[in-house]
Amino acid sequence: MKKIFISSDHAGYNLKNSIISKFSKIQKIIDLGPNSKDSVDYPDFAKKLSKKVASNKGSFGILVCGSGMGMAIAANKTKNIRAALCYSKKNTKLSRLHNNANIITLGERLIDKNKSFSLIKIFLSTKFERGRHLRRVNKM
Repeated sequence: MKKIFISSDHAGYNLKNSIISKFSKIQKIIDLGPNSKDSVDYPDFAKKLSKKVASNKGSFGILVCGSGMGMAIAANKTKNIRAALCYSKKNTKLSRLHNNANIITLGERLIDKNKSFSLIKIFLSTKFERGRHLRRVNKM
């Protein structure tokens, strides 16, 4: 079973906790904080999670903030991280198939928890297609 790390900022705190409640029944999820809704800086939590994913081969990360965008930008600063802002079934599937994304970022203010659950299931179950995409991913 792959390791899954999760983190958020204050704007993604409620969705983070909903994800943990939903998925911890079937998968071990390692919560990297925060532990309250107090205001925090999302780059700190994106960096913490990205380093964990980068150092645990084959692991995945879930990052949640208000829009998902800030977390994606911050996470992608870490070597060997491919964080994808996911908002639809199609873009989520393609992020794994073609880009071998290893972190999904979600926006609590933009999508509801049931859609988030659906996107996470797609993200975790979709395999990287390799082939011509491997050459491109290796250039990142």
